[in-house]
Amino acid sequence: MDRVLRYAYARLGRRYPLAAVVLQFQLAHVVVLGGIVLLRLFQPMSGRTFAVLLVVAELLVALDNVSSTRLARKLLRPVDSWLGGARDRTATTDAWRALAAMPSDYTRRVPTVPVVLVVVPFSVFATLELHLPIYSALVILVAAMMTLLYGAMFRFFALESLLRPVLAHVARRMPDDFDPGRAGVALRNRLLVGLPAINVLTGVIVAAVEMNRSGARLADLGPAVVIAVVVAFTVSLELTILLSRSIFGPLDGLREATESVRRGDLSTRVPVVSTDETGRLARSFNDMVAGLQERERLHEAFGAYVGPNVAEMVLRKGTNLDGEEREVTILVLDIRDFTRYAEEASAREVVDHLNEFYGHVVPILVRHGGHPNKYVGDGLLGVFGAPEPLAFHADCAVAAAIEIAEAVRERYAGSLRVGIGVNSGPVIAGTIGGGGHVEFTVIGDPVNTAARVEAVTRLTDDDVLVTEATRRLLTEDHGGFDDRAAVPLRGKTARVDLWAPTALRVTTTGR
Repeated sequence: MDRVLRYAYARLGRRYPLAAVVLQFQLAHVVVLGGIVLLRLFQPMSGRTFAVLLVVAELLVALDNVSSTRLARKLLRPVDSWLGGARDRTATTDAWRALAAMPSDYTRRVPTVPVVLVVVPFSVFATLELHLPIYSALVILVAAMMTLLYGAMFRFFALESLLRPVLAHVARRMPDDFDPGRAGVALRNRLLVGLPAINVLTGVIVAAVEMNRSGARLADLGPAVVIAVVVAFTVSLELTILLSRSIFGPLDGLREATESVRRGDLSTRVPVVSTDETGRLARSFNDMVAGLQERERLHEAFGAYVGPNVAEMVLRKGTNLDGEEREVTILVLDIRDFTRYAEEASAREVVDHLNEFYGHVVPILVRHGGHPNKYVGDGLLGVFGAPEPLAFHADCAVAAAIEIAEAVRERYAGSLRVGIGVNSGPVIAGTIGGGGHVEFTVIGDPVNTAARVEAVTRLTDDDVLVTEATRRLLTEDHGGFDDRAAVPLRGKTARVDLWAPTALRVTTTGR
């Protein structure tokens, strides 16, 4: 059936939703024929009378179908607009909501329009045509309402089925964070209302067939309906409730587990309590969450080694990140006289000392938008502007350098000092390596210059030195800078003007 509907949608395209719905409306003529036959079982009538009642009922249904078609056209207007080419976020969301809510929105009219257009007029006309007492109109009204109940349930589920190909098409274009809007008719309510209604209809039909053999009259219809309702809501109600619990107990567990996963709890698991489809669904859910948990562990481990930004980029683009030119600011940090300390301490002490040091320094760098690109023993290469672009990378790098220097002074009270060189310029950012082993890095003269600037801090006894290339990009004064232009830069033939943050000199003087 689904394959046929998808084929029809592919052939008709934009015309399919309204054409399918209007065609389904015509099945109401068959339902009415069944209702007239049911009436004849309770009320003997001539063939002519049967034909007259059938023609009148069908005409009233045709009138109701005209009203239904107008309503369907209105409800499907957002869908027609979407199929016509309006594919923006708002139009897509409106089309999805219109399709998803179509069965319930249409069914809400059942208590009013069909009753006024079909049920009441036919009940009055049938009473007069059959020459029955006036109170018989109420009995016929009950029979007509039973037929209407069946037709309403049929239309609800038929509309869902007919519109599913279009709904699936629209759903593929929906944004991940869309709001589905108000909830429709819950599955539990469908069972708790639908099954008793089916039992009532079945009971009335069976009673009509059986009573017709013994010459039943229209007056017997009332008791038949009452008996069917009593049976539906007593004998079969507990079976309906148990069936509902057997289906929705596992589904409720899955829904609650899904909410827990959405909140980030990947340790959530659903108890597998059956061997049917819900049990298989629970096992599939547990396998899926276990996979997500493993992926999250790999992501965290990966991010710890290469940095969260690089990890996200690799997951998004793959491991082969082609180099691209970026304007960045490089921060090179080195611990003063750490070589002498490493000679005197054990390897374990050295590692513990470095981890403790970077545990205080790296969060400062990251907080200012920097990427800790590489650790070389007691040295750190930080990048501002790669892998993700950073609008004010020079300001961020200088602010990070000053804060790091101040934090080291405050924490280590002179027992440990750092030298930081900051330089800006164009570099190539991407992966480099081979043999299945690559790393994300930045390559270019600005990196080498930043390393040379860091080495000069030992000559000037400054904690931070900034090149003229970086200072020209600053949009803030950062407390001002002192000129260190007279200091040569090893390996550089061209003059590189250097500047020391005044804020750090003031702090040193204050101490």
